[in-house]
Formats: sequence, C-alpha cells, structure tokens
Amino acid sequence: MTTQELIDLLGLKALSTFEHREVNGVFLSDMLSDVMAGAKSGNIWITVQTHKNIVPAANLVDVSAIIITNGKNVPAETIELASKHDIAILWTESQTFDLVGRLYSLGLATK
Repeated sequence: MTTQELIDLLGLKALSTFEHREVNGVFLSDMLSDVMAGAKSGNIWITVQTHKNIVPAANLVDVSAIIITNGKNVPAETIELASKHDIAILWTESQTFDLVGRLYSLGLATK
C-alpha cells in the first residue's frame, strides 16, 4: 500500500509536500524516544504530537508518513520543516483508536 492509497481510502489530508512512498506497517506512539527506538523504515507513525521535533524523529527512522489524529492543529513551522525534508504529514479528525482499527482492517499492522 502507498501513502496515496491511504489518503484516498481513509480520507486523510496531506499537510506537507512529499513524494508518495510504500507503507509496510504501523507504529503508534506519542513519545519521540519510542519512535526512534521502535519504528521501522517504511512504517506510518500515528501520533497526536505536532511540534517540529516530530520531523527529525521521522527522518531518523525513515517513516513513510506521520499521521496526526484527533484533529490536532499542526503549526506552520512543523509543516514547512516536513516539506523541506520530504516528510509526509497527514491529518485526520478521527480519533487514534478508530484510525488504528481502520488501518488494521486494511491489512496494516505493527511490523
């Protein structure tokens, strides 16, 4: 599955500019240290964190996208930094639990 397919299937909104990538799993955490220690290259990272420090963490691990849930407002500086580093920031009003269920039903799980 690709980031474009996820956007289409889940009605996600792309906030940053980026090249679409393959997605191979899901990582869920609001702690940057968890992401840096446990996320895998190609995962999508689901979080409610929106500060600009999510971008270097995502870049370090090489996630395919960050999905911001719960309708959280993402600061312009975070979006600009993500666009500069080709990091996909996707947004949804859905609650984290609901989004994870939908991703699981699409065949994506933690890997």
